[in-house]
Amino acid sequence: MSSDPWGRVDEQGTVYVRTAEGERVVGSWQAGSPEEALAYFERKYQGLSAEIGLLEHRVRKTDLAAKEALTALEHLRAQVDEHHAVGDLEALTKRLDTLAGEIETRQVERKAARAKAAGETRSAKEALVAEAEQLAGSTQWREAGDRLRALVDTWKGLPRLDRKSDDELWHRFSHARSVFSKHRKAHFAQLDAEREQARQVKERLVAEAEALSDSTDWGETAARYRDLMAQWKAAGRAQRDAEDELWARFRGAQDVFFQARSAVFTERDAEQSANQKLKEALAAEAEAILPVTDVKTAKAALRDISERWEAIGHVPRDAKPKLDGRLNAVERAIREAEDAEWQRSNPEARARATGMTALLQSAVDKLQGELDKARAAGNAGKVAKLESELAGRQALLDQALKSLQEFSD
Repeated sequence: MSSDPWGRVDEQGTVYVRTAEGERVVGSWQAGSPEEALAYFERKYQGLSAEIGLLEHRVRKTDLAAKEALTALEHLRAQVDEHHAVGDLEALTKRLDTLAGEIETRQVERKAARAKAAGETRSAKEALVAEAEQLAGSTQWREAGDRLRALVDTWKGLPRLDRKSDDELWHRFSHARSVFSKHRKAHFAQLDAEREQARQVKERLVAEAEALSDSTDWGETAARYRDLMAQWKAAGRAQRDAEDELWARFRGAQDVFFQARSAVFTERDAEQSANQKLKEALAAEAEAILPVTDVKTAKAALRDISERWEAIGHVPRDAKPKLDGRLNAVERAIREAEDAEWQRSNPEARARATGMTALLQSAVDKLQGELDKARAAGNAGKVAKLESELAGRQALLDQALKSLQEFSD
């Protein structure tokens, strides 16, 4: 019989392993010596130990899934429990128990990590959904559209949740995008309709502008072009290509008209500039009449100047007010001189002035007589009163005499 600390072989070739519960049969060995039998089953033990060591390494050093690790562990445990090896099987069992605890701990940790990751993913997707739903009502079509596309890319980069939760969030997210797309499509459809309407309006405006381009009715046509421009601005924009082409035609028609008008006005301005110089000379000639010493002569001179003034024709618009003002000032001075002369020769006015002067003179003479008597009597109070009244009446008499004198000049 052969034996070692962990096993033995009896005379019949039966191999035993020693355990805490006693000896267990490992197997039967008939082909060689007992030592070879023990060596064989010891190698099986070493193989089991090596496999357990490999599993320990994979569990502790790699991302081996817990389910796969448990399957491997249970397979090894079954082999150890079958007692088909000679060695410290209890030590192997303890190693497997320790490893089972580690796997369970890892399961718990990974479950917690998955729960945390799922919570973070849910929060992230809920935030994406909330932002998408907010953007659904936006009218910032470019910015909101770009942002929604970025949100989709972000969504794709996130892990999936459980099917129900993920589907519910995706449905809300997708619905928000659909609402935005629907509104944007309706907006641009309406915009296209408005641009088409603007194109039709501007076609009509261009046709009228081109028809007016050879008009020589400068004032009325220029006013009509201003009206057409106001209608153009109010019509809104057409499609870009049509807008550019129509504007070129509209502007070209205006240019033809206004260039022709400008040429005519340039020629007319040259003529009016010459007229301005002639009227400036006449204005100076009219101003030389002043001051008026002989109304009749002054009126005749101004009449001759006015006839020549009218024969000259138009002057530039900005010069007209000043020139007319100079001539009008001379006319006004002559008219005032004529009015003054008439006043001096007016018999009724002269008679009224003479009568008023006589009345005032009589009143002054009477007051002077009363004042002389009061002084002679030594009545100081009456003297002061009469002196005040006499001063007032004398001032009125002096004014009346001055007015009467004007009738004599």
